[in-house]
Amino acid sequence: AVAERIKIGPFMIFVILYVGLVYPIVGSWQWGGGFLSTLGGDDAGFYDFAGSTLVHSVGGWGALIGIYLLGARIGKFGEDGKPKALTGHNIPLATAGVLILWLGWFGFNGGSVLSGDPELTSLVLVTTSLAAAAGGVGALILSTFLYKNLDLTMFLNGILGGLVGITAGADLMSPNEAVLIGFIAGLIIVLGVAFIDRIRLDDPVGAVTVHLICGIWGTLAVGIFGAKAGGDQFLYQLAGVGAAAAFCSLTAFIIFYSLKKTVGIRVSKEEEVDGLDLHEHGMDAYADFRMNQH
Repeated sequence: AVAERIKIGPFMIFVILYVGLVYPIVGSWQWGGGFLSTLGGDDAGFYDFAGSTLVHSVGGWGALIGIYLLGARIGKFGEDGKPKALTGHNIPLATAGVLILWLGWFGFNGGSVLSGDPELTSLVLVTTSLAAAAGGVGALILSTFLYKNLDLTMFLNGILGGLVGITAGADLMSPNEAVLIGFIAGLIIVLGVAFIDRIRLDDPVGAVTVHLICGIWGTLAVGIFGAKAGGDQFLYQLAGVGAAAAFCSLTAFIIFYSLKKTVGIRVSKEEEVDGLDLHEHGMDAYADFRMNQH
């Protein structure tokens, strides 16, 4: 979310503090037997199987605060305020990255069973893959309807949105429910990316939509579908989303704002235009391209 314009030093400081302190605290609220896991008594409470909220939306809230304080990349919004597409450098590599993530999610969700139970592990793997596929299809259909082209980046983010969406309840859903959750997540991707642009926030890869908005959707879906569906469970899920939102937004703002006011978090205009590879790392990521350009 903060790519192409953030200083690497302050970013690493943020990562150490946020991952080292905020993630474990929020995770312990449910996975560590904390207050969210017992909202309705010992056998009831907030449920998040592998982290739609406890992992993905925690990162999503940090990303949202980060891009708000950081500002947009140069050229992202014109004088008329309309967003302009600043395209990525390599779509095939982006596609390969999403496929690797899809594969990795089998370990992420499947490993969260925390046992060798073949039936439950198999269910988790099936619901995970179906939601991912449905997310890609949902995003593809809506983006094609709205923009009249087959936008591969929307399809790829739709896959990721489906994966994030099923993560909270992968062990509770039937295959049909997993398809529905993933498909809705794919629709959310298209609408969420457009909404982030409309409020003039610059998220180069759609990270806030994928991890935050679809993370919230996946968490609430536990109260709508699957073995725990019901009014009380939906309220527990909503409470968990609210608690994470308040704590993560506040802590991310404190860390980012403190860094902004002390060491600064944004590179100079010259560094951004030349490229952070040259200024931050002292090397040219695309030396042949730059040589041919001259």
